[in-house]
Amino acid sequence: MSDLFDPLRHSIPLAPLKIAALEGCRDFAQQVNQHLVEYRHTNPTLPADSIAYAEYAADSFLVDCACPRFGTGEGKGIINTSVRGSDLFILADITNCSLTYKVCGYTNYMSPDNHFQDLKRIISASDGKAKRINVIMPFLYEGRQHKRSGRESLDCALALQELAAMGVSNILTFDAHDPRVQNAVPLIGFDTFMPTYQFLKAILLSTPDFKIDSDHLMIISPDEGAMNRAVYFSTILGVDMGMFYKRRDYSTIVNGKNPIVAHEFLGDSVSGKDVVIVDDMISSGESMLDVAKQLKDRNAKRVFVCTTFGLFTDGFDKFDEYYQKGYLDKIITTNLNYRDPELFTKPYYQEADMTGFLASIIDSLNHDVSIEHIISPTYKINQLLAKMRASEAV
Repeated sequence: MSDLFDPLRHSIPLAPLKIAALEGCRDFAQQVNQHLVEYRHTNPTLPADSIAYAEYAADSFLVDCACPRFGTGEGKGIINTSVRGSDLFILADITNCSLTYKVCGYTNYMSPDNHFQDLKRIISASDGKAKRINVIMPFLYEGRQHKRSGRESLDCALALQELAAMGVSNILTFDAHDPRVQNAVPLIGFDTFMPTYQFLKAILLSTPDFKIDSDHLMIISPDEGAMNRAVYFSTILGVDMGMFYKRRDYSTIVNGKNPIVAHEFLGDSVSGKDVVIVDDMISSGESMLDVAKQLKDRNAKRVFVCTTFGLFTDGFDKFDEYYQKGYLDKIITTNLNYRDPELFTKPYYQEADMTGFLASIIDSLNHDVSIEHIISPTYKINQLLAKMRASEAV
């Protein structure tokens, strides 16, 4: 992490750092907290006798918070640790569907709506006390409902405006489905980060014979929406890119959307090459699996899928089947969101750890310095590639 923190050596924190993690992401937050504790104890940027050093090298930055519920299912936010004058980061995973609560004796599972309400409760409990409130929502709430087609709601814009109205200064997310949603809140900070470097690192660590050149590798965009991700990935690696586009039946609506009739491919031959499919999420996985099969039908060597969020809303049976048939070689997702424990037993799964990356983001923002070096991972990717090529030359 040391190379990420150089700008901090010439700055002081805006205020004492505090992290409030909602129940759905406490294990993840604990790992982020540990990175921050270890770094600030081993690489202090301030003299110990400085007033700005107060609480800088704490043993933990996590605050005790909770959202208990009444018998009716209504809740309230409680913060049991003082956050007065602090730079508060509230971490929420709105995709954690494993949590339950009681409603008049019945058991309900937490939905994204429930998680978002709890986030607002913790903001309300800290408002007027914290010096600054920052929200870290890796999977952006209602990010897929970012535009209007006909008489539809604009849920993502409404949610962002609600957070801004509550006094939130910064909203941090990862791989936003459409970053243009920040236009809804132009007067507060909105940053979306990409895990490109972590994807590449995870592939290289798990696949020793992975070759990065135009003769052995190709980056694939599974649809038009993932083009920017794929263009950056292919450009930084110096390899070709291909793209699928979805042909839909606009005369039919199934489960609220027009069904995909076929995936059409644009690009050079993938025959004999490893291919990396880059996207923001796997939801049901139907579209992703069809793309993987089509690539194999075109004689691709190995198929790697890199997605920021692995939701697997329809379970793993289809993925298991495609892996056994050889259509799919590896799936890499981040640990930014809740994943079914069953996923960790799958031979095709590889995790891209984001805890150190998020810790560096939090530390930089706490020092109120530019995060340009974090937003653009080009330097770190070039370092990784140089190291890999040096080891191959030995």
